[in-house]
Amino acid sequence: DPECIQASKLVINLATTLKDIPEDVHFGQVKSDHMLVVSYDPVIGWSAPEIKPYGPLSLDPAASCFHYCPNVFEGMKAYLGPDGKPRLFRPKKNMERLLRSAERVALPPFDPDALLVLIKRLVMIDARWIPSKPDHSLYIRPTFIGTRPALGVAASDSALLYVILTPTGPYFSTTGKAKGVSLLSVGKTVRSWPGGTGGHKLGLNYAPGFLPQRLAAEQGYEQILWLLGEEQRITEAGSMNFFIVVQRKDGDLDVITPPLDGTILPGITRHSCLELLEAHNSRAVLPGIPASTKIYTYERTLTMPHVALYFGDGTLLEAFGVGTAVAVAPIGRIGYEGRDLVLPSENVGLGDVGRALLERLIDIQTGRVEFENWSEICEV
Repeated sequence: DPECIQASKLVINLATTLKDIPEDVHFGQVKSDHMLVVSYDPVIGWSAPEIKPYGPLSLDPAASCFHYCPNVFEGMKAYLGPDGKPRLFRPKKNMERLLRSAERVALPPFDPDALLVLIKRLVMIDARWIPSKPDHSLYIRPTFIGTRPALGVAASDSALLYVILTPTGPYFSTTGKAKGVSLLSVGKTVRSWPGGTGGHKLGLNYAPGFLPQRLAAEQGYEQILWLLGEEQRITEAGSMNFFIVVQRKDGDLDVITPPLDGTILPGITRHSCLELLEAHNSRAVLPGIPASTKIYTYERTLTMPHVALYFGDGTLLEAFGVGTAVAVAPIGRIGYEGRDLVLPSENVGLGDVGRALLERLIDIQTGRVEFENWSEICEV
């Protein structure tokens, strides 16, 4: 079927010379030896997939991706398990999300299972690039772009799907032990809105945030807490999903995160954190949190005035951001209406809940702890 990517037709052309792997790696800067490329043509359908040496792409200057942005991508990671085998974390969810994003900008459909088989092959070929250091992994960037070689506002009927790999350490210079990330709450510039594209991983969602991000940096903040509307609804923290932990009167904990209403990305780390928090009360107690402490999770509208209220009455225990690149990042300070809400994480890093989630996620991702088959060994 030409409408489906045929993993069985994979062509592998290995690099004749392999690159040196640097000791220190910064997010996204060093690329592995190989990449996966497969193209779609409206007449012949999907080409035979190819794994070949990493290198430049050749595109027509009129290609749709440069002008109208039918560009979607994913972020996932490969980790080394205790057995030395590469592992992926819930990769089917990334494939499903990539397919939904592609549909949103009218790119051709593909078979997510076939793409996952090909990604596993690529990771196995470049497995020497998976760092063994703690807090390090091999970041995987599947990218899908419209390549119709003509101007004119129309869906792209030709496309290129490619995957590149880059070894990475901690996304921020923070770890669980270091100080928290600073956020400036911004409502004048809007990242996403109801009926928009904020719930999909599209390239066009990111560039409009660069200028506000720069302005926030000039004021001494690392990221933006994006607000929406008169009521100042919180959507995302930079490109992370946002969580807070609130102390209940009975001593138990409420964990609140904004709902999937189309304005925020349905993060796979977000989804996993919610499931781990729910499991704490029944079958899998989180590390460092007493089993007697009940955790109640809420996906509900969260406004900045709510957060300021929790902060004011002393019940706001933690705030953190989650995502594939960062895992779980402590939030130490939120700039809001001319003042800073300074949280405990400002100096000590992650609080109890954030640290427990990070520890459990890393244990599952690296295969040290088995949970719901979330970690998949790369074997083809």
